[in-house]
Amino acid sequence: MNAKGNPSTTRKPGFFGRLRSWFFTGILVTAPVLLTVYITWAAIQLIDGQVVSLLPVLKDWSGLQIPGVGLVVGVVLITLIGAVAAGFLGRWIIRLGESMLNRMPVVRTIYGASKQILETIISSQSDAFREVVLVEYPRKELWVIGFVTGGTKGEVRRLVDKDMVNVFVPTTPNPTSGFLLFCPRSEVIFMEMSVEEAVKLVVSGGIVTPPDGGKAASARKAAKKSAKKSAKKSAKKSAKKASAKKAVTKKVAAKKETTS
Repeated sequence: MNAKGNPSTTRKPGFFGRLRSWFFTGILVTAPVLLTVYITWAAIQLIDGQVVSLLPVLKDWSGLQIPGVGLVVGVVLITLIGAVAAGFLGRWIIRLGESMLNRMPVVRTIYGASKQILETIISSQSDAFREVVLVEYPRKELWVIGFVTGGTKGEVRRLVDKDMVNVFVPTTPNPTSGFLLFCPRSEVIFMEMSVEEAVKLVVSGGIVTPPDGGKAASARKAAKKSAKKSAKKSAKKSAKKASAKKAVTKKVAAKKETTS
């Protein structure tokens, strides 16, 4: 029994308690590494298998026993295809292939949608998924995280006649599915959070919360404002001193003139 007013002593965990804490610490340390290695290895094996199946002549190469050779061959082939496609002959072949695909009822829909999505994501001039916003959805006082995929254009912009943005609202824990919302720009809250941090927050279901970058930004803004204010004050003080010195020199010169 502890005396009143004295702080209660914390009970030290026993041997099994320490073992349990060490076990969970080991899981936290090793699980991300093992998961990363497993996913990377599975992706390399998948790409290697696809490349070898597309090019059966490579099965006779002894170098294919090394993991990742198929990945390297695939990257080289894609680069060569891109180099050929950049020329006149490559563009003509691409136009011919696209005209053939556009004549197929189901294939043209899949090809057109996938091409438009990839062009939007890869294009360096695109603002897709570069801004994280908060949107009230599905009703007032309920907020969800969304990603701005661009400004609203076309018929939707003409019919609504407001400054709108396209917002993709991902689902948890699978952020590849979600909803497309057309929101007025004035009704969304733009966040300082990066896209990677927002994706982690969505995938973890709110367990992994990124640090508040807004506080750091506001602190930087406050420091800049204070620096500007101090610079203005020092400039005003120096101006006052300079004017006072000019006034003194003028008075001295006037006295000399009167005495002479």
